Amino acid sequence: MKLKFFLLFLFCSLAVFPQEVVDKIVAVVDDEIIMKSELDFRAELLAAQNNLNSASPGFKQNVLNSLIEEKLVLAQANLDSIVVSDDEVSQRIEYQINMFIQQYGSQQKVEDVYGMSIEKIKREMRDEVRKNLMIQRLREKNFANIEASRKEVEEFFEKYKDSLGVIPEKVKISHIYRNPKASDEVKKQSRELAQALLDSIKAGVDFAELARKYSEDPGSAPQGGDLGFVKRGVFYPEFESAAFALEPGQLSGVVESPVGFHIIQLLEKRGESIHTRHILIKIKTDDKADIKTIDFLSEIRDSIVNGKGTFNEYAKKYSEDEETAAFGGELGTFYLNQLDKTLLDAVSKLKEGEISFPRRIEYAPGNYGYHIVYLEKRVPQHSANLQMDYDEIKRIADEYKRQEEYQEWIEELKEKIYWEVRL
Repeated sequence: MKLKFFLLFLFCSLAVFPQEVVDKIVAVVDDEIIMKSELDFRAELLAAQNNLNSASPGFKQNVLNSLIEEKLVLAQANLDSIVVSDDEVSQRIEYQINMFIQQYGSQQKVEDVYGMSIEKIKREMRDEVRKNLMIQRLREKNFANIEASRKEVEEFFEKYKDSLGVIPEKVKISHIYRNPKASDEVKKQSRELAQALLDSIKAGVDFAELARKYSEDPGSAPQGGDLGFVKRGVFYPEFESAAFALEPGQLSGVVESPVGFHIIQLLEKRGESIHTRHILIKIKTDDKADIKTIDFLSEIRDSIVNGKGTFNEYAKKYSEDEETAAFGGELGTFYLNQLDKTLLDAVSKLKEGEISFPRRIEYAPGNYGYHIVYLEKRVPQHSANLQMDYDEIKRIADEYKRQEEYQEWIEELKEKIYWEVRL
């Protein structure tokens, strides 16, 4: 069962299925049971997500079959001694709890909705989260690397080409991105504010109170700056270097990262995972910085249009998108309906080989920059074609092969692991 399904089941079942409701066992798999309440909720959830009627003939039976398959995989995961660490479980729980807090607006509201403290919710989640991580780990181990050969892709296409339908219009695009740089005076003001907040904390002012009032990290500010347990490699290097050097309870100095100035407090450390909270003061840009960035990108565009260099060369040299700059700014190939409005507006009127004028792009709430977009190739809407659409067809063929082998494996598990339906 996918984690999001489980979490929805866990939390909603706490609210929807009170203790006095008469429940019963509908299936047993190894030493796991499936309750009618679990089956009913999963059926209603899938029906709502797919605009189906859960009362349709055979629908609940199919859902039950899916639940049984999950329990079979869990049983095999136990037999194979698949291990999920406590840190992994805690990290997944913290991530999901933070998602719920963001959704409801505060920790208190989450506790009110589910009728229990955050700590109790975490305890209720732990066992099922561990099981679902084990299921995920075993499936990845057995099937993640399965791919269809060229011959299998061709055979798949010949067999199913009439079902693949029309391939929507798609575009191959690249960009050169620049982040407006704040003036030294603006940067100085942000640092001074961060230092003043640090001084206040050292003087006895409550960290969480200041985080809720001043921190500009929307994901953690409502929780008093709490970032939960996170493994090394998730945060910016500057943040991690400072955070991992702290002892539990210790405060950092003012730490600068690409997103601003941080005040960090280490709450707990477990191996390569740390539990921190922080206050983020972003470095605000001003109109001068925006104009300077737009002018710089316009000069780059003019140089490329006038033949003074290629888009690829300028992207490698000047783009500040670290993920794409080394590849000449290449973003990839996308169907038009996959593009957000900003990118769609940028490329919709371009012809192949043309470059847009500088456009503002929001890459996170409150964070933005400017970029120019190069339309390398435009492929009109067309019937599926093995030569033109090989990568897309291969992805479908890969998944088809994985699913076929997965179902064969499930049938093998049914032969060696005890299971019984009790409907």
